[in-house]
Amino acid sequence: MLSGALLAIDGLCVAYDGSCALNGVSLQIHKGELICVVGANGAGKTSLIRSISGIVRSSSGVIKMNGVDITGMPPWEICERGIAQVAEGRQIFGSLSVEENLLLGGALKRAKTGQSETLDFVYQLFEKLRERRGQLAGTLSGGEQQMLAIGRAIMSKPEVVMFDEPSIGLSPALTDVMFGVVKSLHEQGATVLLVEQNVAKSLALANRGYVLENGSIVLHGSSDELLTNPEIQRAYLGL
Repeated sequence: MLSGALLAIDGLCVAYDGSCALNGVSLQIHKGELICVVGANGAGKTSLIRSISGIVRSSSGVIKMNGVDITGMPPWEICERGIAQVAEGRQIFGSLSVEENLLLGGALKRAKTGQSETLDFVYQLFEKLRERRGQLAGTLSGGEQQMLAIGRAIMSKPEVVMFDEPSIGLSPALTDVMFGVVKSLHEQGATVLLVEQNVAKSLALANRGYVLENGSIVLHGSSDELLTNPEIQRAYLGL
């Protein structure tokens, strides 16, 4: 395991009813990096994100944040440690307003200081959310709901933001907007773990990448190395 990693995972295994979802996964993310984990549907990407966030318990392996073992901690404590998840499917509170959803994201102890400044930052990032701050979240478009899910994660003032398949269900135009937001967050200093099926767009943004197949890391390297790898080109890029 690399020293100095902000988030370090070593030998992570997850199984559902005896079926292996993750098999000895190891990866590291350093402060300020944008790391992507790519792979086909069913490769184990969402299981990885849910394991890090404490939603799914691993059967073995270690997850460390800032050198502290967070394996097995409850999700709310992991959030307080500085890990935020933008979940697949958005999972917003449709009966609450846009601003109420955002303020829930800022309810953590770590996020209380400077909450109004963080809210203003989110509104600067997503002007449509400012315009719709009093609107019920369930009435937003799919793209606007994705903006809200990202904004809610930012409100927790995380050290690591994890994106789980953020382009799912979005039009090509909105997909470009979403990837632009991820890029903007990274350029402003955020540490990002991006889990995606869109291999080309993810690797184009990332510093480094990991390829997950059938629950195991089969390749990893810089984004340039992976984009020019013949196996990746053939399996994921259609080249």
